[in-house]
Amino acid sequence: MRNFRELKVWEKAHLLTLQVYRITKNFLSDERFGLTVQLRRAAASVPTNIAEACGRNSERELAKFMSIAAGSASDDQLLLACDLNYIQDETYKELNQQVNEVKRMLNSFIQKLTANG
Repeated sequence: MRNFRELKVWEKAHLLTLQVYRITKNFLSDERFGLTVQLRRAAASVPTNIAEACGRNSERELAKFMSIAAGSASDDQLLLACDLNYIQDETYKELNQQVNEVKRMLNSFIQKLTANG
């Protein structure tokens, strides 16, 4: 069993989630049950799945949950928020860069896990 808090990828995903929560706090109240909740759920899913993966007993299960986390790391909802002018272009670019970094880290981790298994 691994300690998820020791993983750099979890730390980056956690910080990204915190940013998404801060940014969506300013969204229109009409979006409270729409885009706001979708962005928050997608963002929170990444570190949550990483943490759950660390509680698994095999490399195969660990890789599976890391893959689920990678699948949740998407910038589609962020792009929509940008296109709707809920966030500025610069904010979108910064968040998109962070999402891509987390995805690269997860994919690298998955490749190492599956190469060993």
